Amino acid sequence: MDELVERVDAQDRVVGTVSRRDAVREGWLHRVATVVCRDPQGRFLVHRRAEQVSRFPGRYELGIGGAAGVGESYEQAGVRELSEEVGARAPVRLRFKFLNRGGLSPHWLAVFDAVAPEIVAPDPGEVSWYGWLTESELRRNLQQWIFTPDSQEIFDRYLACGVDPDPSQKRSS
Repeated sequence: MDELVERVDAQDRVVGTVSRRDAVREGWLHRVATVVCRDPQGRFLVHRRAEQVSRFPGRYELGIGGAAGVGESYEQAGVRELSEEVGARAPVRLRFKFLNRGGLSPHWLAVFDAVAPEIVAPDPGEVSWYGWLTESELRRNLQQWIFTPDSQEIFDRYLACGVDPDPSQKRSS
C-alpha cells in the first residue's frame, strides 16, 4: 500500500489526506523533510540512491529525507528518515523551508541539519554508496556527478544560511 501524506495548500496548511503516489501524479502539494548531515569535522554526507528506488535511482543526493506522514511534523519525518535510511540517530535543527518545484512534483521542503558522527547501517534498499565530502569536494562533485534535481538548490540555500564552523554546537533534540 502506498504511504499516506497530508495534502497542503500554498501556505502549507493541511487540506486533506492523500496517497503519496496520487500527490506526485496530480502535482498536489505535500510535505517533505530532508536532513543535511555533517560529521564533527564539518564534512557533508553524500549518498548514491539505490538502483531499485522509485524516485531518482542511482543519482547522488545531499539530503537524507522523505515525505512526512499523516500527523507527522517535518522534524519527526527528518529524524525518522535519518534513522531508516542510514541508521544514524542525531538531533536535527531546522535551517529553512521552501516551496520546492523541482523534482517529480511540487512540495514543501523543510531542510534540517544534523551532526552524525557515524553512519551505523545504511539501508541497502535506499543507499548504494555514501561518503563524507568537504565543502569544496561537494561543490566540484555537484558539477560532475548526477545528483537529484534539488540537491544543488538545497546546498546553495544551506550555504546562504551560513555554515557553522563547528557543526557539533547549537543542537536541539
